Amino acid sequence: MNAPAQLAHLVPDIQQRPMPAELLAALQSRFSSQCSTAMAVREQHGRDESVYDVPPPAAVVFAQNTQDVSDAVTLAASHKVPVIPFGVGSSLEGHLLAVQGGISIDVSRMDQVLSINAEDLTVTVQPGVTRKAVNEAVKSEGLFFPIDPGADASIGGMAATRASGTNAVRYGTMRENVLALEVVTASGEVIRTGTRAKKSSAGYDLTRLMVGSEGTLGVITEVTLKLYPLPEAISAATCSFPTIEAAVRTVIQVIQLGVPIARCELIDANTVRMVNAHSKLGLREEHMLLMEFHGSPASVKEQAETVQEIASEFEGNAFQWATTPEERTRLWTARHNAYFAAIQSKPGCRAISTDTCVPISRLADCLLDSVAEADASGIPYFLVGHVGDGNFHFGYLIDPAIPEERERAEVLNNQLVARALRLEGTCTGEHGVGLHKMDFLLTEAGTGAVDMMRSIKRALDPDNILNPGKIFAL
Repeated sequence: MNAPAQLAHLVPDIQQRPMPAELLAALQSRFSSQCSTAMAVREQHGRDESVYDVPPPAAVVFAQNTQDVSDAVTLAASHKVPVIPFGVGSSLEGHLLAVQGGISIDVSRMDQVLSINAEDLTVTVQPGVTRKAVNEAVKSEGLFFPIDPGADASIGGMAATRASGTNAVRYGTMRENVLALEVVTASGEVIRTGTRAKKSSAGYDLTRLMVGSEGTLGVITEVTLKLYPLPEAISAATCSFPTIEAAVRTVIQVIQLGVPIARCELIDANTVRMVNAHSKLGLREEHMLLMEFHGSPASVKEQAETVQEIASEFEGNAFQWATTPEERTRLWTARHNAYFAAIQSKPGCRAISTDTCVPISRLADCLLDSVAEADASGIPYFLVGHVGDGNFHFGYLIDPAIPEERERAEVLNNQLVARALRLEGTCTGEHGVGLHKMDFLLTEAGTGAVDMMRSIKRALDPDNILNPGKIFAL
């Protein structure tokens, strides 16, 4: 692609649809104080963690149950006005921005755990429940939900973006851990997909179609998740390396040998310094792997010893253990706060955060060349990665008042994605497409596949009211 095509996504295609006065009157009549047109509320629902500046939605509806969502969508559909689902606003790629105007449907008040079926290892929740709340609700049963994208995201948002995170190397992503959904369609109809059974051969897999659809095919109002027994033993460890390549080669060998590691995170030396300053830690300021092992005491010990032996072959040193819950929590909290640590390292900056995922055998090739490009650019950055499954993240720290910095960061992002695709990877391992990766999806999937996606979208949402302008252009 030439340079203008590479940077075409810097400015989203904003085509605001008018908000009919009769629709606003109907919403206010139906929802009363649950419907707000206050500018502060609209602005809160018109931005996420991306760098896009887009006009806010015309109104916000705070749904408290499925009927609220159905009624709001039905009213919007009668006027062909867009609806955009909103959870906690933590998305990174512009998913919830009202590029065509319309109504934001905030489901954060739909925050109930509806049922826990401990014998079947399942839980059913409303979409506004956060992942931490789910784990708090099920821990007394000796169970946990492992998907951990870092932010305390809502379960509905995690399903909509097919989230994964630090535990994905062992437990998979939302795709593997959502059993069933309740969804409000573009007409306002409420449908159910899937069951609590572990498998099914009945018809099209609508659950998987909705998981990762980013609100473009329906509004999720209920989610049934898989749960797992809490491990008998958990141990975390850090190990420092003289080079990123040494750390990555260690990870590749660990995975290829079949060590059932639960978490395996790479944090480069620059990011370790940021984390130390932000979280008041004393981590060794070298490239670091942060790992976690789950199982019986004997298996955890065996896994850790195997990894330590492999790491030593690649000059890994300062292998340190964190076996108490407090020590582990301190380490993982610091890792999850890497984004905020980076933002604080350059006051007034914004982060252009991006991710890719490649086959584990190509991880070193992709990561090392991307680091070299970032270093040569002169733009400050942070680097973290769920490298156990070939997924890593760059955050380029830019001054939003200097357009040239954003353009340089976007060029780096484009080069990173192009490299991942050449290595048979994907343009996004877990952030989703949203606005930011639309051009890259076409390159990755090809015209035929994207046209098929468009056909599905048109069939399920003929008036294009469900989060329009995301994933691909109609």
